[in-house]
Amino acid sequence: MTVPVLLVVAVLVSVVGAVMRGRLAADAAITDRTVLVADGVTAAVSALVLVIAAVLAWAADSVSDGPFAVAAALTVVAAAGTGSSVVRLVLAAGGIPTRADNHDDPSGDEPDQTPLRGGRIIGVLERASVAACLLLAWPAGLAVILAVKSLARFSELRAPRASEQFILGTFASVMWACGVAGIGWLIAV
Repeated sequence: MTVPVLLVVAVLVSVVGAVMRGRLAADAAITDRTVLVADGVTAAVSALVLVIAAVLAWAADSVSDGPFAVAAALTVVAAAGTGSSVVRLVLAAGGIPTRADNHDDPSGDEPDQTPLRGGRIIGVLERASVAACLLLAWPAGLAVILAVKSLARFSELRAPRASEQFILGTFASVMWACGVAGIGWLIAV
C-alpha cells in the first residue's frame, strides 16, 4: 500500500507548493522568475514522487475490487491536484504569463495577456475527468471532455494569445492527467 501513500504525498506537495506560490505571487517585490522557480520545484518534486509511485506500482502485485477502487480514486485526485504547476511551466515556456499581475513586464498599453479566466479550476476538473475516463476504460470520454471545453471557450479564442493559452494549457493538462492515470493502470495490472 505504498503507492496510495505516495499519491497522497504528491497531492500534499502540490498543495503546499500552491500555497507558497500564492504568497510569492501576491508580493509585488518578488520577481516573476522566482514565482516560476517555485512552480518548477513543486512540479519536479511532485513528478519525482509520482515516478516512484509508478515504479512501485509496476513492481507490485495487482489489486482488484475495493483496493483498486481506493487506488483509482486517489489516482484521480493526484491527477487533478498535481498538474497545475506543470501547466503553468508549459504556459510560461510558451510566453503566456502565469501570474495575475506580471510585475516584471513593462507597463504600457498592451492588452491583457491572459484572456482566459477560470482556467485553473477548469484545468483541475479537466484532469480529474480525463483520469477518471481512462481508469474507467472509457477513452471516448476524452473526446467529450475536450469537445465541451472547446465549445465553452469558442467565443473567447479570438482574443490575443487566447488560442495559444488554450492549446498549451489543454495539451499539458491532458497529457499530465494521462500520465498519472497510467499509475492507476499499473496498480491494476
